[in-house]
Amino acid sequence: MRSNKLFNELAVGQEASIARVVAPEDFIVFAHASGNLNPAHLPDEKNDRGSEAVAPAMWVGSLFSAVLGNLLPGAGTSYLSQTLRFNVRAHIGDSLLVSVRVEELRPPSTVMLRTQVHRGSELVVDGMAEVLAPTIRQTIDEEALPGLTLQRHVHMDRLLAACASLAALPTAVVAPEEENALLGALAGAREKLIVPILIGDEKKIRSVAASCGADLTGIAIENACSHDAAAARAVELVHQGAVAAVMKGHLHTDELLKHVVKSQGGLRVGRRISHVFIMDAPTLKQLVLVTDAAVNIAPTLEEKVDIVQNAIDLGIALGIDRPKVGVLSAVETVNPKIQSTLDAAALSKMAERNQIRGGDVDGPLAMDNALSLTAARSKGIHSLVAGRADILVVPNLESGNILAKELTYAAQAEGAGLIIGAKVPILLTSRADDEQSRLFSCAVASLYAHWLATGQSAVEAEEALREAAQ
Repeated sequence: MRSNKLFNELAVGQEASIARVVAPEDFIVFAHASGNLNPAHLPDEKNDRGSEAVAPAMWVGSLFSAVLGNLLPGAGTSYLSQTLRFNVRAHIGDSLLVSVRVEELRPPSTVMLRTQVHRGSELVVDGMAEVLAPTIRQTIDEEALPGLTLQRHVHMDRLLAACASLAALPTAVVAPEEENALLGALAGAREKLIVPILIGDEKKIRSVAASCGADLTGIAIENACSHDAAAARAVELVHQGAVAAVMKGHLHTDELLKHVVKSQGGLRVGRRISHVFIMDAPTLKQLVLVTDAAVNIAPTLEEKVDIVQNAIDLGIALGIDRPKVGVLSAVETVNPKIQSTLDAAALSKMAERNQIRGGDVDGPLAMDNALSLTAARSKGIHSLVAGRADILVVPNLESGNILAKELTYAAQAEGAGLIIGAKVPILLTSRADDEQSRLFSCAVASLYAHWLATGQSAVEAEEALREAAQ
């Protein structure tokens, strides 16, 4: 709780200030509130998430109200007038100091205050505010204001739209003997993302379809006497060229992976396979990839190199021009007692030496300064990745699984799951995942398979066509 200052408690020379890091969300909220849709002030996803966007002048000027209304004089303050002179422009990522100073007191309650915004030693804005000081004691509960959610799953919609020009992906669906697993595959077929071949106990598959009213007309079904046999058949179909992806149904992951990773007849191609969760959370401005949360339990540094490279390749396939990779640990400094910090530092240096290609890698980073520009700046971390990470590389499977589940259930993220580094993409979702999540995974698999075959991102092509049409 914060208390205000009444007129008789004020004195010339009193000062108050707040620090603020300019974030892309600030411009979007201001555009909605003001109706100002000037493109110069709107973040551009293609331009380092809008780092060149100019802060709207009146948004910068509005920051004074936070100091006046919260600190000096505080709650109950009423504006009479405000002059502003803008000297330089602020941009996303800038650290601003917003300050006010009492210059004159005019009884019974008028206060004149110098108002300034600085960026380091630069004076961004200068002006004078004339206000009426509060007349009664009031306090502010700084936690009372509800948060804002700006968008919901727009990234998932964008990736689904990018699949419209792609041919449906022939996909072996292993053991779709449960409602979500079956309906997810059928949804992918309905949306023309995949052409499913259902492999499993045919009686169980048809029984599940009947119980949920699903139509299997035109859907190929191959009977398999066990989950082991179904997984083996899926891998065989890949080698025969009959399918270009494999989708996990209602079976344990290790039952499927046993056949994927076997040395003779498996789907390995020389690089270690790894799993990536692709998360679209409404509270995050960008699509976030989390790896590895399902395959590699406690990866070594050598294994993490493949894990990072796999994720970068997938990010590029999904239209991220040069993915920013944050290698996570509990701290953002190298500590010889914490192995994950040593691995992170080594991975960062390996990326600098082109041992990891196609992305920018930085670490160690704690979770906050990987995703929050404000947190990164507050800790003095300045890099291409800090506060802007597209990919989060976790120390081990437990931390990755916890992070992905937390994003799903606490941050309302919609998630897709994919194993990469094999001959074909493997859709590896949880047995608890719903139809929408499996549909999202179908879209990601289709886009990744297209990139593997052509070296081109269908997402970038779709966005270029849309811009040309406009």
